[in-house]
Amino acid sequence: MSAPAWVVTAVSPSADYSLYLTFADGTKRVYNAAPLLEKPLFASFRNPAFFMTARAECGTVVWDDDISIAPEHLYECSTVIS
Repeated sequence: MSAPAWVVTAVSPSADYSLYLTFADGTKRVYNAAPLLEKPLFASFRNPAFFMTARAECGTVVWDDDISIAPEHLYECSTVIS
């Protein structure tokens, strides 16, 4: 059985708070994480060096402080790139 389309297989964070994502269905998408800076849960993102530590793990994007973003949200709220 193959993984759901929204499973994150790779991520590349960018200094402009974009996440360049590759999903299990092979699509490459970009997610704008800048609006998350306003939410208390994501206050750590205000440190650009911390944001840049994003990595793909367990099918989603995670950071060291037990912060993650639901992969379904990343898939639905990102834009396909070529």
